[in-house]
Amino acid sequence: MHTLLPTLQTYVQTNLLDFSALTEQRKNLLKELAHYVNAKKEKKKKINLVFICTHNSRRSHISQLWAQAAAAYYGIDNVWSYSGGTEATAFNPRAVKAMREAGFRIDENQGGENPVYAVSFSTGADAVPAFSKVYDHAANPSQDFCAVMTCSHADEHCPFIPGVEKRIALTYNDPKEFDNTPLESAKYAERVKEIGTELFYAFSLLSEK
Repeated sequence: MHTLLPTLQTYVQTNLLDFSALTEQRKNLLKELAHYVNAKKEKKKKINLVFICTHNSRRSHISQLWAQAAAAYYGIDNVWSYSGGTEATAFNPRAVKAMREAGFRIDENQGGENPVYAVSFSTGADAVPAFSKVYDHAANPSQDFCAVMTCSHADEHCPFIPGVEKRIALTYNDPKEFDNTPLESAKYAERVKEIGTELFYAFSLLSEK
């Protein structure tokens, strides 16, 4: 079990652990994810989760990072969280900012149009590399993984994913709709909180806490 970074720990305990607003429909989807993780856990197999949306720029990265943090928080070992898109763009700076504000430490290791970041959520765990890529990039698993579709466009336009064991459509509204508006920061923070709450709920189902 890893201890989250102090600011992230505070954010989680303040914002993410009240699951009362989750609908039964969302809970059922999250239970599917928990069942997949638990089945792999019981067989002592590596648990690969690949979060997929069209551009791998916002929702898929947010989901990837929250899943890794949730696994650490609840002491679920051998979870490896990845993300990808149907095309590559960049980890959007607005999403990076919102995740930093939640308490993740995000360092830019390589600049350019598609920066490479090192994302830390715990002092006891390796940083997670984060950059935009297609879902079948060499950095992601090619078999024995659960594909979690975080946007409806990718879910509808990517009907077949090679190597997938389980596929779950856990879609979210795109905060991109509010870029360059007065609501931009609030909507990114809202999406970060929503995704975090749901993934912490999924992993809480596996915890003895």
